[in-house]
Amino acid sequence: MNIVLFGPPGAGKGTQARLIVKKYNYFQLSTGDLLRNEVKKKTSLGNKIEQIIDYGEFANDEIVNLLLTKEIKNSKNRNKIIFDGYPRNISQAKKLQEILNEDNQKIDFVIFLNLSKEIIKKRIIGRIECDKCKIIFNEFFHNDEIIKHKCGKKYLKKRKDDNEKTIITRYDTYMKKTKPVLDFFSTHENFYEVDASLNIQVITSKIDQIIGV
Repeated sequence: MNIVLFGPPGAGKGTQARLIVKKYNYFQLSTGDLLRNEVKKKTSLGNKIEQIIDYGEFANDEIVNLLLTKEIKNSKNRNKIIFDGYPRNISQAKKLQEILNEDNQKIDFVIFLNLSKEIIKKRIIGRIECDKCKIIFNEFFHNDEIIKHKCGKKYLKKRKDDNEKTIITRYDTYMKKTKPVLDFFSTHENFYEVDASLNIQVITSKIDQIIGV
């Protein structure tokens, strides 16, 4: 089955997606990761994406759909995809359904991780990711875990776009462009809302109950 994890920046979509991937052997399809990987390749498209991200904007539909379609239609990922942070607007939502329909797939669950703007700011400003094991920590909430992290401090990095100005821009962009997609999906028969301010393990448990795998 295919799952859409939906919510504002910093709601924990990536964390929950990775937990589901590990537990159920699913494929996490994160547009953010796809875009950042393209940036790392230093291609002309990657350079264009980097400029967009630095301004706190979202990549346009043409870029996102190009990177996404190949992964969706990969037979290894079929009917076990977690869409992390996609779709971001109505056009992408309709395009996603179109791509899935072409391959006889569908969206089985839409899970909305809801979180306030103030908590989002703390989560993103304090976010640190380990380049080696990909675990994400937060300076405000996980200081003890950061000190004890087995990979060592040299692997702990902050994202270039994790600053207050960019966060506000991203949140405002989300409210303007992405919230209509929430309204679009809220009519889905398997739409569920989860309080993303809860403990990570509690959120995971709620998602397990929803998808019933």
